[in-house]
Parts: sequence; C-alpha cells; structure tokens
Amino acid sequence: MLAALRGIAAPPDLPLIQRRNFLRVQIDAIGVGLASAAAPFLPIFLTRLGATSQEVSYLTSMPALTGLLLGIAIGQLLQKQRNIVRWFSAARFLVLLAYAVTALLIEVVPSAWLIRAILLLWALVTLPQTVVAVSFNVVMNGVAGPQHRYDLMSRRWSILGITMAITTAVAGQLLEHLPFPLNYQIVFSLLSLGSLISFAFSSKIELPPQPISNASRTNSVFTRLSHLLGQIWREKPFVRFVSIRFIFLIGTTLAAPLFPLYYVREVKASDAWIGIFNTAQTAVLLVGYFAWTMISRARGSRFTLLVTTFGVSLYPILVAHTHQVQVIALIAGVAGFFQAGIDLVFFDELMKTIPDGQSAIFVAVAQTLTHLSSFIAPIASAWLSDLYSLPIALTLSGIIRFLGFGLFLTLGRKDS
Repeated sequence: MLAALRGIAAPPDLPLIQRRNFLRVQIDAIGVGLASAAAPFLPIFLTRLGATSQEVSYLTSMPALTGLLLGIAIGQLLQKQRNIVRWFSAARFLVLLAYAVTALLIEVVPSAWLIRAILLLWALVTLPQTVVAVSFNVVMNGVAGPQHRYDLMSRRWSILGITMAITTAVAGQLLEHLPFPLNYQIVFSLLSLGSLISFAFSSKIELPPQPISNASRTNSVFTRLSHLLGQIWREKPFVRFVSIRFIFLIGTTLAAPLFPLYYVREVKASDAWIGIFNTAQTAVLLVGYFAWTMISRARGSRFTLLVTTFGVSLYPILVAHTHQVQVIALIAGVAGFFQAGIDLVFFDELMKTIPDGQSAIFVAVAQTLTHLSSFIAPIASAWLSDLYSLPIALTLSGIIRFLGFGLFLTLGRKDS
C-alpha cells in the first residue's frame, strides 16, 4: 500500500530521496488541510461575536503588515540558514497550533474581551506566518527542482484541496448542530490536530544545505540593501512579473474579508451553507490542479496565465449580483477551477524568474509585495463596504483583477 502511495505521490522516474520528499510533502498537505479548514470559519466566528468590518479585516491586514515590515529581513535571515526546512516546519506548526489556542481563549477570556484577545493572538502568529510565506516556495522548489514544479504542486494542492473540502463540509455541519460558541471551540480544537501531522512529515524533508554568501555576513546593512536593490532591478523578468502580479493581488485581497461579511449580512447564509461554499471551491481544486498541469504542457504557461486570471476576475462580480446560495456555490466551484491554475502558474512563473542560489531573498521581495497588497486592500475594502455597499466593493475587486489580466496580456511570450 505504501508503495502504491509513493507511486501516486511522485513521478516514478525520480531519485529515491526526491520521491521520499514528494511523499512527505503530500502527507504534510493532509495535516495542513485539516488545520487550515478552520481558516474560513475564523472571520465568520468574529462576525458572529459582533466584530466590525474593520476588525474582521485585521485578520488579513495584520499578517500583511508584519510581512511588509519584516519580510525582506526574514528573507535575508533565511538566506543565511543552511537548513531552511527546520525553519519552515517549526513556523508552520506554530501557525496551525494557533487554532487550538483560539479555542482555549473562548474558554478562558470574558466575552467582552474575546474579540480583542483573538486578534492579539493572530497578531503574534503573523511572525511565523511570514517565515512560512518566504520559506514555503524555497522548500517546495528545492523538492521539485526546475522540471517538476507542476508535478509536485498539483499533487500537493490537490491533496490539500480535497482534505479541506471534506473537512470544511464536516466542520460546517458540526457548527450548524452544536450550540454557539461551543461549536467553534470544538471545531477549532479538533482541526488543530493537523498541525502535528504537518510537523511530523515536513520536518523530515531532506534538502542539500543552502549556499551562504560570505558577503551577506560581513557587509553593512546599507551596503547589503543597496546591493539587493541593484540585483533585483537587473532581473527584469522578475520585476515585470511581480509588479503585474501585485496589481492582480490587490483585486484578490480586496475581496478576501468581504466574502464572509457578504455571506452573513447580505445573503443571510447559515454556517452549513458557508461550509458548502468553501467545499465547492476547494473540491474542484482536485480536478483543476491536474487539468491545468496537462493544459499547461499542451498550451504553455502563457495560455494558462491568461485564461485563469480572466476566469478568477469574474468571480467576485458574479457573487456580488446574487443572493441565492445555490448559485453562489456553483460560482465558487467554477472559480476554484480557475484558482487552481493561478496557484500553479504563479508559483512556476515566479521561480523561473529567480536566479539560482538567491531563492530566499527574491521570494522575500515577492512576498513583500504580496503583503503590501494584503495590507492595503483589506483596509480599503472595509472603507468601501461601509461607504458604499458590500456588492459594490466586491465588484470593484473584480475590476482591479481585470486590470491585472490586461497587463498580463501585454507581456511578451518570452516574459511568461
């Protein structure tokens, strides 16, 4: 059975160590999927506690602010570590364990202070989240190598998607049939057990030691920063890709805190239906990741990039114009198919533009731009939803995504 699992988890022609790493990455995805199934319910929980739009938006803006302020410094730190897997695994464990701590806070913190206590906890979690954001791409690229990024990530994200789909559906039913807030306490506690699975297998990933530049240890901060900026600017494909991706992500992160608010306040959806929305989106990822792997091989990365960004741009606009839960579930499923392609092509295209031996610091720069979009957009979304309405704010997020799609369309084939 284990041999069959290894055959599914990795292409058969890989060396033994790489096949083992593929398998560890896939089992890690199961643990991450179990724990991460709690993520869509955290803003819902805060909303039901009476949190404002601004407070809910902090769940997105706080990790973004930490990443924006510390992302490059953490990238420089990780670039100096020979064993980056250790940092990745420990940081991931701390992030996922936070759901268990959230459940504990429900028990011990008075209700008048509970929203603030939960937000403080997740503010502290932003530090290991930033470490994960930088180290994840480096570790996955090290496991996959330049020829097997689609193979690795389609498998990982498919397993992650189906695990989250099943777990989210079950969690939604538990939340529906148990009294509040005990239901959230039980769900957060049970799902956080996935952190143990994740740590047990991700910590065993075997990668060669990272090369360490002596200059990065001896030069002044100003000299290193000047050298870094010059080095980044010389990598024109990297600069062009991350700049356009930044605009597209503004549209994506603008909608992130709006969806749970729209489901609760406009649609009046139950926890069970909200679980179905997330299940529909993540379940389709299983098909989408393998489909886009084959499509990309047949049609190329440029085709995948353009079709997927166009499809995902429609998602918030369509949701904003319906209150029917069945229609929203259908739209979420279709959006999940296109999102699978974006996950794959963004990862592959980013790593293509990064020079050898500089993965950690270049990924840190790319993540800093991602965090900048995640910091600006949710604050703007809260302001827009209060000033106008949730449907208008969701529609605007789709328009910004279409702007990103148009800029990707202008990229020459050699750049994508």
